[in-house]
Amino acid sequence: MWLGALVLAVAAAALAPAGEEEDLSMPGTESQKAFDLLDERFPEGDSQGAEARLVFKAPDGQRVTARENRAVVEHTLDSLDGGAQVASTTDPYETGAVSEDGTIAYSTVNYTADAVDLTAATKSALEDTASQARDAGLTVEIGGSALDTEEEPGGTTELIGMVVAAVVLILALGSLVAAGLSLLTAFSGVGIAFGLVSALAVPLGLSSTVAILALMLGLAVGIDYALFITSRFRDERAQGSEPEEAAGRAVGTAGSAVVFAGATVSIALVGLGVVGIPELTKMGMGGAGAVALAVLVALTLVPALFGFFGRRVLPRAARKASSYRRPGNERPHRVPTAAGRLGLGTRWARFVLRRPVAVLLIAGLGLGAVALPALRLELGLPGDESKSVQTTERRAYDLLSEGFGPGFNGPLTVVVDTSESADTRATTDQAVKTVRGVDGVASVGDPAFNRAKDTAVFTVVPKTAPDSGETKDLVHAIRGAVSGVEADTGAGVLVTGTTAMNIDISEAMSDALIPYLTVVIGLAVLLLTVVFRSILVPVKAALGFLLSVGAAFGVLVAVFQWGWAADLLGIEQTGPVMSLMPIIIIGIVFGLAMDYEVFLVSRIREAYVQGASPGEAIVSGFRHSGRVVAAAAIIMISVFAGFAGMNSPTIQTMGVGLAAAVLFDAFVVRMAIVPAVLALLGHRAWWLPRILNRMLPNVDIEGEALSRHAPASATMPEAAVPPLAVRRH
Repeated sequence: MWLGALVLAVAAAALAPAGEEEDLSMPGTESQKAFDLLDERFPEGDSQGAEARLVFKAPDGQRVTARENRAVVEHTLDSLDGGAQVASTTDPYETGAVSEDGTIAYSTVNYTADAVDLTAATKSALEDTASQARDAGLTVEIGGSALDTEEEPGGTTELIGMVVAAVVLILALGSLVAAGLSLLTAFSGVGIAFGLVSALAVPLGLSSTVAILALMLGLAVGIDYALFITSRFRDERAQGSEPEEAAGRAVGTAGSAVVFAGATVSIALVGLGVVGIPELTKMGMGGAGAVALAVLVALTLVPALFGFFGRRVLPRAARKASSYRRPGNERPHRVPTAAGRLGLGTRWARFVLRRPVAVLLIAGLGLGAVALPALRLELGLPGDESKSVQTTERRAYDLLSEGFGPGFNGPLTVVVDTSESADTRATTDQAVKTVRGVDGVASVGDPAFNRAKDTAVFTVVPKTAPDSGETKDLVHAIRGAVSGVEADTGAGVLVTGTTAMNIDISEAMSDALIPYLTVVIGLAVLLLTVVFRSILVPVKAALGFLLSVGAAFGVLVAVFQWGWAADLLGIEQTGPVMSLMPIIIIGIVFGLAMDYEVFLVSRIREAYVQGASPGEAIVSGFRHSGRVVAAAAIIMISVFAGFAGMNSPTIQTMGVGLAAAVLFDAFVVRMAIVPAVLALLGHRAWWLPRILNRMLPNVDIEGEALSRHAPASATMPEAAVPPLAVRRH
C-alpha cells in the first residue's frame, strides 16, 4: 500500500505544472490596504505586478550616454517593447534614469501579468535581450520581480547531511539492514509528502519554501521515528519476545510516544496559521502534513519491514547468540551482556547524579550566555541584497546602489485617497510637501492620478538601504507626518511598497512572537502533565525549551546579523534575521524538544513506576534511551545543517536555526539539565495533586498496561529479572 501511494504521489508531481512563488502579504496591515486600494482605483495597472529593471553600465572610462552605448541601450529596449506579456518599457534618457556621473542607467519593464504568471518564454526573452547587450560591450544586470531565482533541493550540503545521518544510524544500530530500514521508511514518507506538495503547488499556491520545509522536516522526523521504534523492537527481542510480539510492544510503547511527539509537532505547526500570513500558514500546514505522514509510516511500514527483513534487523551479536528451530522460525533469545561493562549513557547519568548542581549551573549559564545576542534580534525580510553575488538580481542591486544611492532599491509608494476630500489636487500637493520635509527622504516623484481623479500616487526614495533601521524609522516618520494631512483634509494617506510591506510584516511578527510563545509553552505544560502525570517535570521541560530556543536565536543574531562564521556558511551579506524565522523555529523546535523529552523521560518514569529509586530510574532511562536520543539528535542536526548550505536566505536561516536549536535542546537541555533537575527533585519530580490525578486521562505511553498483560512467552522467569525490574540487553 505504501509503495502504491509513493508511485501515485511521484506520478502526480511529475504530471502537475510547476508552482510559482507568490508575493508575501499580510491582510490588515497599512501597506496591504494601500495595495488593495491601488488595485481598485487603478484597474488598468497591477500594484503588485511583475516588473524588471534592466541596469546598464558603460565600460570603464566611458559613459552610458555616449552615442554608441546609447544605441545599444535603445536597440535592447526596442527588441523588448511589444513582446509577449510586456506592457511597457521606459527610456532612461527620457525619464532621467541616468546616474550623475553618466556611467549607469536603468529601464523599467512592466508586464501585464503578475510575477507568478510570467511564462518561461517571457523570462527567456528578457535574459536573451540582456545577453545581446552584454555582447555589445555593456554590463547588463536584471533586477525586479520578473526574474526570481530560487534554490532547489538536492545540493552537495544536503547530500553530506544524509551521509552523516546514514553513518550515525549504522553506528547506533550496529546493522546495515536496520539503518537502511530507517532511511528507506523516511524516504518513503518524505517522497509522498514532497510529491503531494509539488502536485498541489498550483491549485493551493504552495511555494518552493513549503516543499523544502516538508522535505526537511519529513527527513528529520521520519528517520528519528523509525529509529525509536526499531530500537525498542530490538530491545524487546533481546528480552526474549517473539518477533510479532516484539513488534507489537515496540509500537505500543515507542510507537505511542511517536504518536504523541508527532501530534505535538503538527499542532505547533498548524498553530502558525493564527499569525495571519497566508504563506506562513501554508508552510505550517505543509510541514504538519509531512510530520503526520512520518508518523503513519513509522507505525505501519516500519513493523511491516521488521517482518520482511526478519532477524537481519538485529545486531550481529544478537544474530550469532540466537538459535533457530528451522529457517524463518525464531526462538526467543536473550543477548548476554559483558559483566561490568557500562555504556556511555549509564556513565554519564551517574556522573550527573554525583554532581547535579555543578552540571545544572554550567549548562544553564552556558545556554544563557549563548542566548545573550538574542536581545539584539532585528527582524526583516530578505531582498535582492541578501542573494548571492552570482545572481543577476544581486548584481543589479549593487549597480543601482552605486549609481543612485542605497535607498533607490527600496522606494516607498504613498497613496492619497481623496474620495472623501473636495480638492484632490490641493490635498495631494500638501501630502507631497509634507513628505519632502521628512528627514531621510532623498527625493519625491511627481504624483499620478487615476481616471476618476479621486486617488493619487507618488514615489518616495529614502536615503538609506531597504533593510536598514533608518528606513524603518523613516516609514514611521512619514506615516506620522501625513496624519496631519489626514486630519486637515479628511483624506486617507497610506504608505506602501515592497519595503513598507516588509517592515509591516516584520513588526507583526515581532508582536506575535510573545503570544505565540506563550501558547506553545502552555500547550507543552498541559500535554506533558497528561503524559507524565507530574507538575514539576512539565515546568522543567518548558523552561529548558525556552533556554534552547533563546540560544538558537542568539546563534542566528551572531551569524546573520553580526557575521560570525558567515564565510564558512557562504553568507555574503549580513542583515536582519528573516522575520518569519523566530515563529517557525519556535513551532518546530517545540515539537522536537517534546520528542526528546518524551522518549527520554518516559523511560525514566517507566523504571520509576516499576519500583526504582529516582536516581536509579535516571540511570535506567539513560541506559535504554540515551544513546538512541543522541543518535536521533545527531541525525536531525545533520539533516538541518545540510540545508544551511543553500543560497536561499529563507532556507539557510531555517537550517542554521533548527540545527542549533536541536543541538542545544538535545545535548544540553535533555542530556544535562533534565537529569540534573530530576536528581535534585527526587521523588518530588513525580508529584501530582490528587484532584488532577483523578481528572487527567491516563495516556500510558510507557506501556504499563502491556506489562500487566504480558504473555508467558515474553515474560522473564522470576530468577532472571534484574534488580528494580530494569531490563538489560
